[in-house]
Amino acid sequence: MIRRSFLKVLAVAGLAFAAPAVAQDIDPANVLVLEIAGEANGTVEILLRPDVAPLHVAQIKALAREELYDGVAFHRVMEGFMAQTGDVQFAMAEGYSPVRAGMGSSNLPNIPAEFSDLHFAAGVVGMARSNDPNSANSQFFIMFDDAGFLDGKYTVFGRVVEGMDVINAIKRPVSGEVLQENPDYIARAYIKADGAPE
Repeated sequence: MIRRSFLKVLAVAGLAFAAPAVAQDIDPANVLVLEIAGEANGTVEILLRPDVAPLHVAQIKALAREELYDGVAFHRVMEGFMAQTGDVQFAMAEGYSPVRAGMGSSNLPNIPAEFSDLHFAAGVVGMARSNDPNSANSQFFIMFDDAGFLDGKYTVFGRVVEGMDVINAIKRPVSGEVLQENPDYIARAYIKADGAPE
């Protein structure tokens, strides 16, 4: 009872991501499962937040259900900051080339910004975009650490609730930000309520 009351207080304060979600309170229809392969090998579960970013969550779900994230590399990885993936056009792990990785998107339309007061802490998942706030499409990033300077400037649409150890093990570049070869990748992505595809 104390735990639930504490979580309600955090939610009212806009800090619902400051504590891990209670497993029985998580709707599997709002959990994105990532099976990650490479140096980081394991399963990650991301609690999606349609209450905060409904358009972004709908797009992520659509892309996952079309299996477009399957085989997509973590192309941009910055120690102490974040790991970026989701370029379904130019960052496939098979035949990976760093030249255009991070420049692509899906065939779905871009999404208007859904900025909130949620804080970019470790495990928070945000939508990548260009300089245009309304240019998010398919790419997203997962925070390794706190980055308050992103607050209110990028859309938060979820948070890792299982498998943060897998995220922390994602391969880093030898130099720079973009992996030059053999990146870790999303082997399979799906919505938990749908079950893993055959």
